[in-house]
Amino acid sequence: MPMENAELTTEQVLRRDIPWETYMTTKLVTGTGFQLLRRYDKKAESYKAQLLDDDGPGYVRVFVTILRDIFKEETVEYVLALIDEMLTANPKRARLFHDNSLADEDTYEPFLRLLWKGNWFIQEKSCKILSLIVSARPKVQNGVDANGDASSSKKKLTTIEDVLTGLVEWLCAQLKKPTHPTRGIPATINCLATLLKEPVVRSSFVRADGVKLLVPLISPASTQQSIQLLYETCLCVWLLSYYEPAIEYLATSRALPRLIEVVKGSTKEKVVRVVILTLRNLLSKGSFSILMVDLGVLQIVQSLKAQAWSDEDLLDALNQLEEGLKDNIKKLSSFDKYKQEVLLGHLDWSPMHKDPIFWRENINSFEENDFQILRVLITILDTSSDPRTLAVACYDLSQFIQCHSAGRIIVNDLKAKERVMKLLNHENAEVTKNALLCIQRLFLGAKYASFLQV
Repeated sequence: MPMENAELTTEQVLRRDIPWETYMTTKLVTGTGFQLLRRYDKKAESYKAQLLDDDGPGYVRVFVTILRDIFKEETVEYVLALIDEMLTANPKRARLFHDNSLADEDTYEPFLRLLWKGNWFIQEKSCKILSLIVSARPKVQNGVDANGDASSSKKKLTTIEDVLTGLVEWLCAQLKKPTHPTRGIPATINCLATLLKEPVVRSSFVRADGVKLLVPLISPASTQQSIQLLYETCLCVWLLSYYEPAIEYLATSRALPRLIEVVKGSTKEKVVRVVILTLRNLLSKGSFSILMVDLGVLQIVQSLKAQAWSDEDLLDALNQLEEGLKDNIKKLSSFDKYKQEVLLGHLDWSPMHKDPIFWRENINSFEENDFQILRVLITILDTSSDPRTLAVACYDLSQFIQCHSAGRIIVNDLKAKERVMKLLNHENAEVTKNALLCIQRLFLGAKYASFLQV
């Protein structure tokens, strides 16, 4: 792709002279089209505004027809620049594309095709224009989405669903491999921040596995451009936090720790606001509240509350988050806290490990999900390189063997013995001491092992 096209601006393109007369003589532009173009092209902004007020749909028809019938790059770029200029001056003009007089025109098709065909200028403008047109459409009337689905139409027109699906496909492709090295990602995120307001876009974005493409972009920013990109990325995540299937993807990615890093390091109010609003939405979902407690969100919220923010929504959200997290901390049973510690794979000598009441009251909870927590504990013996974690895991296994009526049999069935045996030769004394305790309890059985309390 020639780089000079990548750096084109609308202003530069509009300096060109397009031979409309030649297009008319070769029948690529109609006589009426030619008259409209001659009246409009190269005129002052205020004069163009008057023409669009008088016959906006007529101009839209001419522009769309040219994009459909003429393939010369300079002309395609020029007409896209005219539309871009017209919509930038007044975004409400996007409604013109939905005028009833255009019901038989396939207004979306040229833009959708150019997304994949053109150079970067053409792709970016097509994406921007399509997003604006789609967002300006009249909401559903009598169960039929405006434009494209009218039964009176002879030919099959491109529907809103086609456009939204096509746009999402293109946006995800850009996030994976941007056409333009520096402007591809910002343009894509900017467009998504508008489009994700649409329920159809949310579902097709999640189906296209788009959520995981956003996560790497959630990272602290310093320059003006990168702050704007970060803000718009967080805006996308906020919009997705209202949509259940997207929340599942967010839960299994590193989205939450990254959002927390951003809010810790950001002084920009709009960034802090959108992240806090997202956290508030996620607080009641799945295991997010436990994770937030673990990641120290309460402390962050309390230090943010001490700062002077002017935004009411932000202050409300901070208060709601604080209340919600405090409630969650109260509700977390000792076994939930234990489970969280094991699942995170970092064990320490917190009081519950050596508390006989904890083991007595919770021993049956270890049976949940086919002994899930016990299995994870045994896996830690293989995977962790942290001596403290290994020592505590051995100790906890020995406690389970002692306190559960079938403890030895279960732990043996789960093939824990070989793993603990390996740790008898560990260089760390704390690990070998607890591995030995565990082995003794495995061999001796509960009755004798009770003498071996440490």
